[in-house]
Amino acid sequence: MSYIKFAGLIILITSSFVLKAQNNFMTLGETSFALNHKVSKNYSLNFATRSRYFIYNNQNLQYQQQQIDIFHFSTIALNFNHDLSLGIYYRNRDLFNTGSDEVRITQQFNYKKQKLGIRYGHRFRAEQRIFNTKTVFRQRYRFAVDFPLSGEKLDVGEPYFLSSLEALLSLSKPDKPEIDQRSTAQIGYQLTENLKLQIGLEYRLEAFNVKTKHNLFALSSAILKI
Repeated sequence: MSYIKFAGLIILITSSFVLKAQNNFMTLGETSFALNHKVSKNYSLNFATRSRYFIYNNQNLQYQQQQIDIFHFSTIALNFNHDLSLGIYYRNRDLFNTGSDEVRITQQFNYKKQKLGIRYGHRFRAEQRIFNTKTVFRQRYRFAVDFPLSGEKLDVGEPYFLSSLEALLSLSKPDKPEIDQRSTAQIGYQLTENLKLQIGLEYRLEAFNVKTKHNLFALSSAILKI
């Protein structure tokens, strides 16, 4: 199977999940812009801002801003395949009357390996989500693949594909444990040597051990390396 056919299959599978979601279903948009800077051989910085908004809610098409996110990660490369990151994140929902603001601290371990033009990644995260009334401790594991859609090496002016599956466990004192699952498929384009553009879909099955919510996200992002 060619890379393009495989990418199309993953996108079809991701989008087909929503056909099973009869209740508690929403569609949201998420637009982000990220800046990546390599300070030294082993140390890099990432800054990003993200906007999230409702597109389909309560069985109606609508546009409503949900939140604005700002976050930063500092990453130390242990070697070519392994790195450690520390992140801090701020989410503003009070401004839009859609919920509580949030401050999040993240510890991350990432392992990646490349073979025959395909890069495989395993990401482990521990998060402390600090809200006005509680703190949620969330553990996350993500498996991801990405590869160029033309040959084995990504060049300027060429597209690429990336997909991931992620499991999440949230624990807090006042609430029952919650288990989430996320599947993502995106197409990217290497516009210049330092700029990438990406669009795609993410399906989230949230709190399916308590009261299942089905959310489909339309993703768009720009990633600039400086």
